[in-house]
Amino acid sequence: MNAFDRISADASTWVGREEHARDEVSGTEVRRLAATLDLDPTPFVPGATLPIGWHVTLFPPLAPTAELGPDGHPKKGEFLPDLGLPRRMFASRKLIFRGPLTIGEPVKRVSRIAEVTPKMGRSGLLAFVTVVHDITGESGAVAVTEEQKIVYREEAKAGAKAAPAEDRPEGDFEWTREVVPSPALLFRYSSITFNGHLIHYDADYARGEEGYPDRVVNGGLTSIMGLKLIAEIHPAPLLEFAVRNRRPLFVNRKVTLMARRTGETEAGITGEFCAVDADGFIAATADLLWSRAA
Repeated sequence: MNAFDRISADASTWVGREEHARDEVSGTEVRRLAATLDLDPTPFVPGATLPIGWHVTLFPPLAPTAELGPDGHPKKGEFLPDLGLPRRMFASRKLIFRGPLTIGEPVKRVSRIAEVTPKMGRSGLLAFVTVVHDITGESGAVAVTEEQKIVYREEAKAGAKAAPAEDRPEGDFEWTREVVPSPALLFRYSSITFNGHLIHYDADYARGEEGYPDRVVNGGLTSIMGLKLIAEIHPAPLLEFAVRNRRPLFVNRKVTLMARRTGETEAGITGEFCAVDADGFIAATADLLWSRAA
């Protein structure tokens, strides 16, 4: 049985698996994230509302250091499946904001593997694992639903180069902002989220093992920078943020964050966000949905 067929056959043993976790919205971690994003940390005190998307400070992976894989990730096979494909990254995530969380509040998370799907891509065998997280606050109501799609990949082959999409943004965007992610920014974000993946802080590993030209900007960091821009430019509550990563961004290279409104539906005001790399190509794009209420 080849690897594609094996993953297809084993998928049913992983789908439906759940993991439960508890945490507390930590003012310390929230203030650290505020400082990382060049925001004043002093307003983030117990009882203050957690900004949308900042639930990334919650439920860090707490695998012992001795149990980390060679890439710095927790080893697979406990909750996330071990599919025989060593490299993994976030491909996309959809955030649904259902209600507020507050600093100091106890929270619960239920995570469920919803789908495991192999695919033959241009760079070889891939597998997509969809995980759905429901985060519940003290009230017992789900405050945030996050659907993550994680891509597993084969070992990088010597001399092989990925061929990422080369799409450029079209039309005018109402709001733009330029940022240059520094090594310190990547380090701080990885520290806050307890993300040990070496591609974000070990240049030798990123180049030699994964085939990148430099350290890779965390996909979650790109989303957080986008959510910060969106919160500043449009005061209405954001209901949904569905982002898809299309090509990597790298440290010390300009990133242009862009957003615009695109229309209105019964559900609310729609919009689009994208992050554009230093060469003008779209690295990430997101569909937005705002409430009509300001």
